[in-house]
Amino acid sequence: MTSSTTPAEASASDTPGPDTPVSEWPDLLRALAQDLAAVGYTVDAVARLLGPEAHAALSRDQPVPALVTTRTAGEDPVREPLGAVVRFFLLAQPLQAAALDAVLPGIRSDGLVALGLAEETHDGAGLAASVDLRPYAWDAGDGEIGIWVASDLAAHQRAGVLRTDHVLGIGHASATLVQTTARRPVERALDLGTGCGIQTFHLLGHARHVVATDISDRALAFTRFNLLLNAAALGIDPAHPEDRFELRKGSLLDPVAGETFDLVVSNPPFVITPRTEGESPDGQFTYRDGGLPGDELVARLAAGIGGVLAEGGTAQMLGNWEVRRGHAWHERVRSWVPEGIDAWVLEREEVGPGQYAETWLADASQQRDPRAYHDAYAAYLADFAARDTAAIGFGAIWLRRPAAGQARLDRFEQLTHPLEQPIGPHWLAAVERADWLAAHPDLGAERLVVAEDVTEERHQRPGAEHPGVILLRQGAGFRRTNLMSTELAGFVSACDGELTAGQIASALAALLERDDDGFRKGLLADAANLVADGFLGPHDGATRNREKSA
Repeated sequence: MTSSTTPAEASASDTPGPDTPVSEWPDLLRALAQDLAAVGYTVDAVARLLGPEAHAALSRDQPVPALVTTRTAGEDPVREPLGAVVRFFLLAQPLQAAALDAVLPGIRSDGLVALGLAEETHDGAGLAASVDLRPYAWDAGDGEIGIWVASDLAAHQRAGVLRTDHVLGIGHASATLVQTTARRPVERALDLGTGCGIQTFHLLGHARHVVATDISDRALAFTRFNLLLNAAALGIDPAHPEDRFELRKGSLLDPVAGETFDLVVSNPPFVITPRTEGESPDGQFTYRDGGLPGDELVARLAAGIGGVLAEGGTAQMLGNWEVRRGHAWHERVRSWVPEGIDAWVLEREEVGPGQYAETWLADASQQRDPRAYHDAYAAYLADFAARDTAAIGFGAIWLRRPAAGQARLDRFEQLTHPLEQPIGPHWLAAVERADWLAAHPDLGAERLVVAEDVTEERHQRPGAEHPGVILLRQGAGFRRTNLMSTELAGFVSACDGELTAGQIASALAALLERDDDGFRKGLLADAANLVADGFLGPHDGATRNREKSA
């Protein structure tokens, strides 16, 4: 759809939806993109403008240093146009219409109003941003992709408690899912619970077509605006956007019932929230609260998502789960996974009920009402106590409907130390190693090599003849540490691709005078675990090279 309507005509003839940006004016979207590019509104340029301290503070939702740094731009935006744009869209500082016209001459102030991005201040003295519009960029392998992303103004940009249908911007959880996703070329992908669209932006780089769903009309409106504003960068034809993406409204898997996808990603509203009798969905924060008791929403999604996976298809999602008193953290999560579906779950963090309540009450600025904060905090504690919940875990869930010849994975691990980011390529490499092991059951016939990021540490008491502790450490990827026996350390040191694993095991058995078959089998089983974890790899280097290039 194209239009020759002027911004003034657009403002009069096309009223924005329920406080969301308007995406029906391609000429205005094009003008806005050109103006933002011309002023240099990029991630790197904003970081240079603000400087390290102010930029870091803003990432913590503390705008004061950035306000001080850009004060001149507020006084004279013509001399510092980038600073004026930063103050307007990132710091939510009003500007005169004439100042906006000067720094954004293509879209101008009336065009911003027409697109629902600006509105008159209460005193009528200028215009204020009605959305947060910020630059965002990522490395696509063959170069960086830079776009602009609109979302609702956050708590540090506006007064009061967030609206319940708040559309979140690029937050910690969404960035975590971006980094965690194991990316590969696919035909069809699903972004379940799209929010402002961040997962869809990335999926379009390796999926021919993306379906994005959300229960919120406002979220879908923001996503559509962001996709069409950045059509050129995302490979979308504005005249035929349906060729690349489709937006659907609905809860969980309802909008895609009966369909299958090669890849599903989801940052669902997983926050565990106390339920109250007679509560209305209008009182729930839709960006984080799925409206179900406890961790039931994540449980339902984990149990049902395999039904929309094509053969060999994978799903990756974030979630919270309750850890019952006296039970291991993974017991409950494992019970969600249906028969025939592979699972690999990483728990990255565990917190107590009190800390969990504090985190999410602060997230929506609910501490600004002391009485309501007290009542809500108490409700959290009572809710967790009713289910005997000792802790709440957070992490990433990977699921697969395995195809013929692929490994069967049932792996639940707690890794709370820092991982290399993005971890997605390393996760993909790990799954490929598991499939390689399934296709090569006789590891003794294979030649293995040590991964390039692996180092060995030996610790021994002063004067001791042999080390008491031998550790194998990864410097990349999952950054695991493996405690080694002397025999296994000797095996690894001989893995240079010259001898087969069976030959090395047999040589060690002879050297140590352990000629029983059990010793050899045990050593090869330990070696298989090292391959699965990425300490060792096949000599052909296919998996190693993929992980190295990550």
